[in-house]
Amino acid sequence: MNKAQLVFVPGPGMGHLATTVEFAKFIVNLDDRLSITVLVMNLPFDHKVGAYIDSLSASTSIPETIKFINLPQGNVEKGVRPMNFLISFIENHKPHVRDAVHKLTHSDSAGSRSPRLAGFFIDMFCTTMIDVANEFGVPAYLFYTSNAGCLGLMLHFQGLRDKHELDTTELKNDRDAELAVPSFSNHVPARVFPDVILDENRVDDIFNFVRRFRETKGILVNTFAELESHAVSSFSGRDRTPIVYPVGPILNLDGDVSNGGSGGSDGNADIIKWLDDQPDSSVVFLCFGSMGYFGESQVQEIARALENSGYRFVWSLRKPPPKDNIAMPSEYEDFKEVLPEEFLDRTAEKGKVIGWAPQVAILSHRATGGFVSHCGWNSILESIWHGVPIATWPFQAEQQLNAFGMVRELGLAVEIKLDFKRDLTSGNNEMRVSAEEIEDGLRKVMEHDSDVRKRTKEMSEKSREALMKGGSSYFSLHRAINDLIA
Repeated sequence: MNKAQLVFVPGPGMGHLATTVEFAKFIVNLDDRLSITVLVMNLPFDHKVGAYIDSLSASTSIPETIKFINLPQGNVEKGVRPMNFLISFIENHKPHVRDAVHKLTHSDSAGSRSPRLAGFFIDMFCTTMIDVANEFGVPAYLFYTSNAGCLGLMLHFQGLRDKHELDTTELKNDRDAELAVPSFSNHVPARVFPDVILDENRVDDIFNFVRRFRETKGILVNTFAELESHAVSSFSGRDRTPIVYPVGPILNLDGDVSNGGSGGSDGNADIIKWLDDQPDSSVVFLCFGSMGYFGESQVQEIARALENSGYRFVWSLRKPPPKDNIAMPSEYEDFKEVLPEEFLDRTAEKGKVIGWAPQVAILSHRATGGFVSHCGWNSILESIWHGVPIATWPFQAEQQLNAFGMVRELGLAVEIKLDFKRDLTSGNNEMRVSAEEIEDGLRKVMEHDSDVRKRTKEMSEKSREALMKGGSSYFSLHRAINDLIA
């Protein structure tokens, strides 16, 4: 039996890394001919990645056929825009990736020959690493950590821009414009397009990434056919598009990194104990991802909505980073500095305000009945897996498009907002959502016998079946591996 090794290059950041690790585990458990080395890029302001990798290396849940290499940190110019920072950061790691792969593919000091290098699996933001794969004469596959609808939209608009048939930046101020996109059954309003394709200063950068998707041998998407049947089928027969393999939902259900933490906090046990004392499906969970935060005025509106609604709640409330700085939210020393006066006293029996949240543990708890989410794709998949309906409140990136898909395309979420947007660096341009709008969303997501709740429960079962032997994603990944190492 021929052994082969794969090199994984995940995007920087916990969300991309954790999903990639779970994907690597899925692959080696499916085919024991394969071993995987994950090359890790460490963001200078995200200190959790190192601790996460250390915990993985020491964990018995990680197969011996998966290894991790922490790459040296590249030099990055300070004070640049987030997109320019990302491009420069990843490009500066190319020599380190080349050196690491060179060592992997040569005999060790004892003369043992390494398994042949079969291919690279690269993150959606790491397409520059296709050049390194080409140098080693192996194919590159793309691991797309978002959804098939978004992938289709990005490929569609990149193709139109290259043909000079559409400039998406001209739609920035036309919020009422709606366009046909092959990967969506409904027309998609410009107001939910990812900001990056509406911004003339960034659109070429992102489409340079997307254009290179077409150079890969295949695109593996973290979705499943039953969830995005229209989007998945839309890729069939499209010119210059690699084979698209739906292989999800790929989830990190063991450790809790989805909200920017590494799990194991002493406060987690207190939250779970409190949930244990609540009735089934009675608690609404508010959590907005590793970059999720609000200004004081918006925090006050959320607090007012929660108190007026009367629902039990767990609210992950994070402190904004300094303005004009690329950084992660931090923890409040005292929540009273932003919450309404005596709010904590008045709601002491009904709810809990916490900092970092063990998202998976809370979503999986029987007491959790609804999820107010930023609609990051990992969080959406986790909510579907656990059968918890979502109320949408997106911030940035492709989250508005995800929210639109969940509400309008799939009927698996209710709307608080679809088009809420905030500048990633400064936090400016933040629209305020009223307490009344929030409360209305809370009531809809917590409705006991709603169609959304029923559909979410049904899709939860399908998400699990997709990964079982003979399931759609199991079959799709098996086909991709056979294509790779045949």
